[in-house]
Formats: sequence, C-alpha cells, structure tokens
Amino acid sequence: MTILAALAALFVLWWYAKNAKPQLVRRLRRLITPRVVRRSGGYVLLALAAVAAIRGRVELAILFGGIAFWFLDGVDALVVRLRGLAGRVAVARPTIVLFEVMPDGRTADGIVQIGPYAGRRLSQLPDAALMQIFAVCRKVDRIAARRLQTYLDGRTAAGRVDAERDANARSRRPPDPGSMTQEEAHQILGLQSGATLQQIRTAHRTLMKRWHPDQGGTVEGASRINAARDRLVSRHR
Repeated sequence: MTILAALAALFVLWWYAKNAKPQLVRRLRRLITPRVVRRSGGYVLLALAAVAAIRGRVELAILFGGIAFWFLDGVDALVVRLRGLAGRVAVARPTIVLFEVMPDGRTADGIVQIGPYAGRRLSQLPDAALMQIFAVCRKVDRIAARRLQTYLDGRTAAGRVDAERDANARSRRPPDPGSMTQEEAHQILGLQSGATLQQIRTAHRTLMKRWHPDQGGTVEGASRINAARDRLVSRHR
C-alpha cells in the first residue's frame, strides 16, 4: 500500500504539472529543481525502506535503502564512498565538499555538496570556480579550506602557496600574459569564449575582491587573475 500511495502521489504531480497554467508551471520549475526532486525521492525511498524493514521485508529494505543512498549522494559521491570502504581512499566530508583523501594525506579530488557547483567534481571545475569555493570555505568551513588548499597545491604549481613555504613570493615576477592561452585565461576568469571587454573587467574585479592578498588570498593567485585579464584585454586592442 505504501508503494501504491507513493506512485499515486507522483502521478498526481505529473498530471497537475501537465494541465496547470504555463505561468504556474514556470514557477514550479524554478522551485522544483532536479536536485530537489532527487533528494525528495531519496527521502521517500528511505521511508519506504524503514517500512519494509519493520514488516520484515529485508530484501526490499536493502533495495530501497541502496537506491535512496544513490539519490541523496549522487553517483560520484556513491563511488567515492565505495572506494573508501575498499580502502583505496579515505573519505573526509566537511559541510561544503566531499573529499577523496589518499593514504599519504594528499587530497586527490572532491565533490562539491552545496551551491551552484553542487554535484561537480573539483577536477572538472575551472580555477575561477575553485577560487570562489575556497573563499566560501575560508569563511564557513576551515577544515574544507585546508583540504581544498592541499588540492590546489597538488593540482598546479600556481595553486595557493603558503607564505611560510614561499617567503619570496612577493619578489617573484608575475605570470607573463603572453605565455597564457586564451582558453586558460577564460577558465581562470570563469568566462566563455568571446566575452566582451566589460565582462572581462567585471569578472576580474569580482575575483580580485576575493583573491587579493589583502582579503586573505595569495600573491600567486592574484597574479594569475591579473595575467588572465591582461591576456584577454589585449585581444580587444
């Protein structure tokens, strides 16, 4: 009966969405995002798993529970957890990013849990997105900030560099814009190819507010942002 009730509720929602007014449908689409649907389905399945377990239907409880876990965490997060159980990596889950930590303590990768990049792997994100996530972590999740720092250090030599490890950072020459490709510059600023001069300047100002050394960023990170701006601005001259 519980399963039939859940199916009936889904049918009612489908019928209502199909026959409702276009304005209401647009509002529902803004509210009911794929992430909301996935997580709601996960909680429903968890409830079904609990009911099945109480009634002694262990096989159904395992089935519903497994699918619910998949829905709530997503495919990538489920793979990370399975790898953690297998002993290949440890799983560290602060509030913002689900990290894969290697036995030597190195952060191999991670999956963003909240915000506009939720569900995306760190290795799939451009530098500009990682800088935004890092800025948020510094404010609300120090553990995630430290692990993300180790990931950035391992991902590229131009990642975040500690002042203790780089006492001469301020005396280094800034990155040469001419050695940076347009594609790299677009990725750093979080822009699409063909961005206007105004979009370039706006993206640069936004990132510098978060990544400037006076705001808790690094000289190296700010230099890369400046170099990316110079590379793209030169194209408009």
